[in-house]
Amino acid sequence: MFEIFDDHLQAVLWIGFILGIAYGAAAQWSRFCLYRGLVNHWQNGDSVKLHAFMLAMAVALLCSQLLQIFSPIDLTQTHYHQRSPSWPLIIGGGVLFGYGMHLANACGARSIVLLGTGNLRALLVLLVLGVTAYMTMSGLLAPYRLDLEGLTQSRLAVTSIDGLLSATGLAQLQATVLAVLFLSGSLSFIALKSKALRNSPRDLMGSVIIGCLVALGWWITGVLGADDFDPVRLASLTFVAPVGETLQYSMLSTGMPLSFAIVTVLGILVGSFIRAIFSGEFSWQAYESPKQMQRGIIGAALMGVGGVLSLGCTLGQGISGFSTLAISSLAALLGILMGARFALWIEKH
Repeated sequence: MFEIFDDHLQAVLWIGFILGIAYGAAAQWSRFCLYRGLVNHWQNGDSVKLHAFMLAMAVALLCSQLLQIFSPIDLTQTHYHQRSPSWPLIIGGGVLFGYGMHLANACGARSIVLLGTGNLRALLVLLVLGVTAYMTMSGLLAPYRLDLEGLTQSRLAVTSIDGLLSATGLAQLQATVLAVLFLSGSLSFIALKSKALRNSPRDLMGSVIIGCLVALGWWITGVLGADDFDPVRLASLTFVAPVGETLQYSMLSTGMPLSFAIVTVLGILVGSFIRAIFSGEFSWQAYESPKQMQRGIIGAALMGVGGVLSLGCTLGQGISGFSTLAISSLAALLGILMGARFALWIEKH
């Protein structure tokens, strides 16, 4: 099927770029955003966007686990399955990310989509987020992060939800099927119970498409990128470290190779831009005041640091990580929700 490509790495890059375009167009069309869903739910009682995110979680989980069952992919090999996680950093990092998401008025994934529509506020957010993420991963803040991890890590016997079930005596396949049916079924039921979501084709179809794209990301890196001598790291859609990696590549492209993470970020920009142009929604936007800009910078910095500590963002942990049934993803998502809620409470009082 992929004889048109010179090797598996080139196939991963091209198909990954197409994946990014598809996500960018779908997210721009549907306005897919967990933060907006939370704000609408907590302030106005409008849960359409929140239910759309839940449906995307359900679809991604179902499709990803089916892919794992019928292919050689092992999703427990992703970085979401931490054998010795630091729960304080994962949850605390999620809190920082959620708080920063409120200040910046968008998460990393949404900022990439907004940049494609001409939003210059998103450009500043992404620049600060990418720099602070790499500072935390391998720069000035890295030694402190490693020290804190060393002090707070705890060893786990199992790293996944289905692993917990299999520890009770169930066969692994039975445990996986039971976990997927319960979680995916529950999320789908709650989401589709909403008449507003059922009556919004944009939100409904957008969430289904994005859930499927997460599973496609696993297929691209895990099946298409499989090679005995030069395998591609198993990954899907996530937008903290990839933003920093894209910035680094833009400055050092002659000294570092393209990666799946970079081409998906670039693809999202292209997809969002194309959709905005053809729909007449492209327009240049900027900050209206220094105070608003200050909030954006601080929020982006918190998301960069928090996203690395929590091992992902709203999409990375909330959907991609969750689709692997990783226990740490639930903890990170809980932290993000707590951070966003706390930020709204602080602003109100």
